[in-house]
Amino acid sequence: MQLTVLKIGGNVLNDEAALAGVLDYFASLTELAVLVHGGGGKASEVIREMGREPRMVGGRRITDAPTLEIVTMVYTGLINKNLVAQLQRRGTNAIGLSGADGNAILAEKRPVGEIDYGFAGDVTEVNGSLLAGLLRLELRPVLCPITHDAKGQLLNTNADTIANEVAKALATQGYQVSLKYCFELPGVLRDINDENSIIKTITPKTYRQYQLEGVIAGGMIPKLDNAFDAIASGVQEVVIGDLSHLRSGQATRLIA
Repeated sequence: MQLTVLKIGGNVLNDEAALAGVLDYFASLTELAVLVHGGGGKASEVIREMGREPRMVGGRRITDAPTLEIVTMVYTGLINKNLVAQLQRRGTNAIGLSGADGNAILAEKRPVGEIDYGFAGDVTEVNGSLLAGLLRLELRPVLCPITHDAKGQLLNTNADTIANEVAKALATQGYQVSLKYCFELPGVLRDINDENSIIKTITPKTYRQYQLEGVIAGGMIPKLDNAFDAIASGVQEVVIGDLSHLRSGQATRLIA
């Protein structure tokens, strides 16, 4: 059975018109579907409104105890429930979940190394049977980036990682999973300054070659590393691009 895991975040969540388009797209999918969202921009905005300054290292948030309280409110409450309400408006029976709800996603606190990320969580287990059960009830799960450690501690977890791990878990449940990352670029680009230079298909072999040539570098590498990890774990394909290219089938496809 076909299933799409769609991850949204970044500028998509910050742009009302762009978000409406993505939710229209998600609601229009005829296959089973799961939505995973981030929301770091909104979280940083609220952190500043509450008189604190967001702390980021290498694009990852330092989550001390007060920050964890704020991101939990923003992700599980403000963003997640607004997304669920907007999907209900579109006739999609969605259910919003954090990792603690139904024991959906377990994580462990990231060990302190050169950097102490605070209450940042690394996923250890996704409850695939729970998600499959919700899908059988014709519900569409909407997952936010808050997980838990089964000891009462909530953790802030990277939404890209959650999407990756959810896709892998659902592949083990027998679904034919397509993992789609929707962001502001049309796809993986040969030239970051040329939005027409989309690489249409990437395999593990061509990925290694692009890395050697310096075509793919920087922050795109961990995203693609995770994507190929998902494919190696049974996910059929990973698609990366903006909404228009996802709709048209012209975004970047990662395949085995």
